Amino acid sequence: MANRESRTILALLALAVAGHGVRLACARSDTPPGELGLDVRWQDTLALARQRERAEQGARPLSPGETIDLNSATTEEIARLPRIGMSLAKRIRDDRHARGPFKDLGDVDRVPGVGPGLLTVIKDLTRFDGATAPGNAASFRTFGGYTAPGGSGEAPPVDLNSATEKDLLALPGVGPARARAILAYRREAGSFAAVSELERVPGISRSLRARLEPLVTVR
Repeated sequence: MANRESRTILALLALAVAGHGVRLACARSDTPPGELGLDVRWQDTLALARQRERAEQGARPLSPGETIDLNSATTEEIARLPRIGMSLAKRIRDDRHARGPFKDLGDVDRVPGVGPGLLTVIKDLTRFDGATAPGNAASFRTFGGYTAPGGSGEAPPVDLNSATEKDLLALPGVGPARARAILAYRREAGSFAAVSELERVPGISRSLRARLEPLVTVR
């Protein structure tokens, strides 16, 4: 009986020592002895709370008549647009920073993950403050969307019959989906006979073809 009581006492002492060790491990180095510091788990909780707050901001629906300026909106504001989550909103923001402001909705198509269907959904919910007015062919070169590889002067017109996907992506309003559509049309229908034939490519509207006409050629 005495041995059993001794073992019980030793076990309790071991637990007490272990608990004290845990308290010391959790305490900050600048915390006075006997006072626990901020547990790391609380820091994780605060980080999660911030993430949740950002997610809630991105999930707020737009008010009637409200639009989002894609040239100045934060990631959270862009994510409020329908069918645009935080991941795509970040890509839109990063593209804007890397390649300059969007001139119109057609420019947004250059962002991976954006296609004609999404553009149709957000066309009445977006605006592009601070961008050069569309319709001026020279303005499309102003923001670096179509310049010579070295950055000096204007690039020569892109030949639709020999252009690579990279060449097409440098054109304003042409994103990955439209570039691939142009290449697919060329493979299936043969060489372009005229620039106007671009309108036959899925996703290329008459207005976009008119914008591209000064920048492309057919040889």
